[in-house]
Amino acid sequence: MEKIRSFIAIEIGYNEKIKQLFNDIKNTGAIIKLVEPENIHITLKFLGDISDDNIKDIENIMKNSLVGIKPFQFNLEGIGVFPNQKYIKIIWIGINNSEILEKISKRINEKIYSIIPENKQQKFIPHITICRVKSSKNKEKILEIVDKYKNYKFADIIVDTIKLKKSELTSKGPIYSDIIKLNI
Repeated sequence: MEKIRSFIAIEIGYNEKIKQLFNDIKNTGAIIKLVEPENIHITLKFLGDISDDNIKDIENIMKNSLVGIKPFQFNLEGIGVFPNQKYIKIIWIGINNSEILEKISKRINEKIYSIIPENKQQKFIPHITICRVKSSKNKEKILEIVDKYKNYKFADIIVDTIKLKKSELTSKGPIYSDIIKLNI
């Protein structure tokens, strides 16, 4: 039985403001790996390896997580780092008005372990990973970019679909494809 590395997500478009941020990060000279523009998304739940047998149950959990929810909007605003400014591994864009995202993620999280027992519940931290930092080289320049964009508004996002995505890891980076697309 084939295993499929997967996650449940909301795709985010790439715009001129995000492109400028990417260029500014590239120009720091830091050793980084930017997320490919076509892969920008919010992960509602990382599932890990699933089997084909799980897909229908996951689709039902996704459908149930959307009960009573209509298309909604949130804002991409500000950037920050994980885990902290002394040891930067991830640069992210923040999300304002994330209550509905949190509700959907919580509903998925509560049910998913019934079909994937090894999948631990994790607290949802609304963000979009845009870059992985590979070393501390030019960390001070990264922190300057974080300061420059800390209150910057990147976009208003309207959400009308969620997706179960397949993630194929390659030497050039992950390749994502849709398994399930549900309209809200």
